[in-house]
Order: sequence, then C-alpha cells, then structure tokens
Amino acid sequence: MINRVTQLLNIEYPIIQGGMAWVATYELAAAVSEAGGLGIIAAGNGSGEYLREQIKRIREKTDKPFGVNIMLMSPNAEDIVDIVCDERVPVVTTGAGNPGKYIERFKSLGIKVIPVVPTVSLAQRLEKLGADALIVEGTEAGGHIGELTTMAIIPQVVDAVKIPVIAAGGIGDSRGLVAAFALGAEGVQVGTRFVCSTEANVHENYKNEIIKAGDRDAVVTGRSTGHPVRVLKNKFVREYSNIEKTQGPEALEGMGTGRLKMAVVDGDVENGSVMAGQIAGLVCDIKSCKEIISEMFNGTSNVIEKISLLKGVEVNE
Repeated sequence: MINRVTQLLNIEYPIIQGGMAWVATYELAAAVSEAGGLGIIAAGNGSGEYLREQIKRIREKTDKPFGVNIMLMSPNAEDIVDIVCDERVPVVTTGAGNPGKYIERFKSLGIKVIPVVPTVSLAQRLEKLGADALIVEGTEAGGHIGELTTMAIIPQVVDAVKIPVIAAGGIGDSRGLVAAFALGAEGVQVGTRFVCSTEANVHENYKNEIIKAGDRDAVVTGRSTGHPVRVLKNKFVREYSNIEKTQGPEALEGMGTGRLKMAVVDGDVENGSVMAGQIAGLVCDIKSCKEIISEMFNGTSNVIEKISLLKGVEVNE
C-alpha cells in the first residue's frame, strides 16, 4: 500500500505500533517493523541507558525503520531526547505534552516527528512548528487519554491540517482500519491488539486480562487530576476510584507510581495498572505481529464489499 504515510516512513503498511511503556520493548517493535509496519520503542520513565540498549538491540534484530516514543512528562525526557538525537533514530512519536521545542532539533538530524494529539488546536500548532504527521488519538485508547472520541476528532483534524493524520484509539481489526480511512486518516496506530501478540514481552497474566475483558471493563481513572488514564477494572482501580471520590485528587499523588510495571512485568494484575483500550473487548487470542497486520489489511476487502452495498442508494427528500 502506497500513500503519504508509507512513503514518509518507508514502510509497507500504514500502521504504527503504539508506544506503550513497559510493553513496547525492542522485541515487539522489531516484530512490527519486520511485518511491514513501524515498530516503536517506548522510553517511558526509563533511564537513558535503558533506551540506548533498546536501540542497540532492535538494530541487531531488524534493518527496517523503527521509532521511539518520548513521554514528555517524564523526568528523563531531556536525556531521552539527547539519546534519540545521538542515535539518529529514524522516527520519534511523542505523548503527554507539547514537543514543539524539540522539533527543529529533530528535523535538523533527519528524524521524522509524529506527535500524538487529542485536539484540533494542538494539531494545528504542531503542524506550524514542522511536525511531519500527526497521531490523532481518541478517548477509546488505553493509557493516558483525551476527551474526544476517535469518530469525532479524526475528521476535524483532517479538515484542519495538510499533513498526514494517523488515527488511534479503538482500532484493532479491519473494520476499525476501514473506518479510520473513511474518516480521512492515512494510517492507524494500534496498541492494545499488539499487547496480545506472541512477540510482546509481557506477562501472560496481563495478556489474559485483555483477552477475557468485556465491553465495559476498560474504564477511566484520574479525571479529577487532569491526567485521565484508561485501564481495566481490578482491585487497584476500585481502591483508586474510591479515594478519588472520597478524598479528592490530592490523596492520589504517588499512588499510581510503579503500578504499570507491576502488571506488565510482575504479572500482578490485581494490584497493578492494566492499561488497555476499549478495543480489549474485541481481542480474543494471541497471534504474531505478522498475522495481526496481515489479517487487518487482508480483511479490508470484505468490509469494503459490505460498504459497496450503499452504492446507488438514493435518499428521498
């Protein structure tokens, strides 16, 4: 498939793997890149040494393009930016903040910059600052989220900017892919579905929680703090939500620290933070990244065939 996203990133399919902290390691990123998408290593709150080792490892596993996700609210963000520049990482995606002050530096080194945005105003601002494309994320996504849905925000940003838009939030199969393109996107970012891949170096308990999740199990916590996060219901979420309701946001400070690692790495899915999107209700198995991508794109013909039934339909006034 050839469009502006595949040409910009030199990839086969316009699909980017989400930059999920503790999940998006070099193993998963390499597998996605080898399968024709763009694999992403999540820097998260990790150290500079951790990231440098991850970059070294992915280059040993693949010669395909890959990227690094920088969480701008991380205390290590400045160090991560320096390492990304020093290593000449091909692509940078950013989240949890405005990367404007770094864009010129990235671009001077030939690094493609694709920020994650939740609003039209931020999308327009970053286009003016030189972003190469935008990942526009709806509230259906897992982890840190905005307020607008994918269905609502994607076409608004598409109409407001000229650079390519990559849709994120609630996309995990062919139907979501076709819907994103119908809204004007030229690519998709997928997170939760890739957690349940054979190459994801994630505790089996975490994967199983996603597989058994129902349609209402992915809930939002922390709205009162200004940094809402979508996670699967568990003991920790019930305790967190109760404190948020009865004691207010001040009492939550530090309560979430280390909880994601607890779930992803240690497998404690009752006391840890099991971040996942609303698409979790559709995920029912574990497959390789190659199978996930192939099924997603090969299945579009069936979806489009159903849409074609609308051809020639007349609406009576």
